[in-house]
Amino acid sequence: MNTLTAKEAQNKLRTLADPALAASATRFFKTGPGEYGENDVFIGLRAATLRRLAKDFQNMPLEEVQELFQSNIHEDRALALLILVRTVAGAPESLRKQVYDLYLANTRFVNNWDLVDVSAPAAVGGYLADKSRKPLSTLAKSKSLWEWRIAIVATQHFIRLSDFGNTLKIAAMLLGDEEDLIHKAVGWILREVGKRDVQALEDFLGEHYQRMPRTMLRYAIERFSIDKREAYMKGGATNANKPTQPTTRPHSRRR
Repeated sequence: MNTLTAKEAQNKLRTLADPALAASATRFFKTGPGEYGENDVFIGLRAATLRRLAKDFQNMPLEEVQELFQSNIHEDRALALLILVRTVAGAPESLRKQVYDLYLANTRFVNNWDLVDVSAPAAVGGYLADKSRKPLSTLAKSKSLWEWRIAIVATQHFIRLSDFGNTLKIAAMLLGDEEDLIHKAVGWILREVGKRDVQALEDFLGEHYQRMPRTMLRYAIERFSIDKREAYMKGGATNANKPTQPTTRPHSRRR
């Protein structure tokens, strides 16, 4: 059987590309000057198409996946990450470590929120499930916006196991962040904690909600009753207010 290659995958992606979808994605993913996705290049494919192609190319060797991963085309990187997610599912420890190492060595290519969200729980959280979680704290203290998001989103894997400690720890570390993309990510991850254990979420909110950016708080309490949401929002921080405890790392959109 012929070895699947990055070039084959790219050729297939190009045949399915849709310029209208690309133009829409360019706006949606904020690729303009000074925006979080500045200079990212889209060719226009839907997420469902990429997932189908990931199944077709799931046996691609890791060195070929890495080549695809390092492309300047967003959909190439998305496909590579979806392949990696399929690769680690039920894989032996040695292969999961290879994927984990490959992922962390190339986080500069996981440079938009959709790429983080589709890959971090399986590629990072899944590998660290039975190991030290210190790498997540290291990511949360880095200079990269996307590594901050990887740190919190990776803990979704632990939440599925009803293990909330690292989620709450990383969330607390990111309270002082100024980036809206981090506010949203921390907020919805906290909401996921609440789906499993509402008391764990409320205990966290009881300690931190007055310092939480408004967007983060709103996402976290989305499933609460109207009255409870209003009570939290009246006591929470506004986006214009600085948290009382500053972040512990410098802010930078890029490495």
